[in-house]
Amino acid sequence: MTDHPLPLERSDLERLMPHAGDMCLIDRVETWDETRLQARCWSHRQADHPLARDGRLSIWHALEYGAQAMAIHGGLLAARQGQQLGQGLLAGARDLIFTRATLSDLAGDLEIEVTQQFAQMGSLIYDFRIETQGHCLATGTATVVGRP
Repeated sequence: MTDHPLPLERSDLERLMPHAGDMCLIDRVETWDETRLQARCWSHRQADHPLARDGRLSIWHALEYGAQAMAIHGGLLAARQGQQLGQGLLAGARDLIFTRATLSDLAGDLEIEVTQQFAQMGSLIYDFRIETQGHCLATGTATVVGRP
């Protein structure tokens, strides 16, 4: 059983999920337990953000930030059991609420919280919430299906 000391920085996170380099959008994990993870990032302010179009990062990319936090949580749980995280597919999202159009113009860090609601036979359901400086930016529920 392996526990990672907190906070976890980007180099640690790249070993826990399939995204690396510029596509690793999460910068730090601050807390986590069996069902919940809290992360922070500032990558949304990068002028050369890999998902930005014409220098703007759409609020729809909040779903990718949430999905990466979910993958990190899964990677931490797998590592705790001496395993590695398998491939997963974001199969769906529902109850999405966005409170603005873009992320790239925010001065504050993004604070991401994911909470696992269901886990069985490779299928996972997480709620996610993304905020900055006390203001909610995005919430929703995502379903992830593991690949064999």
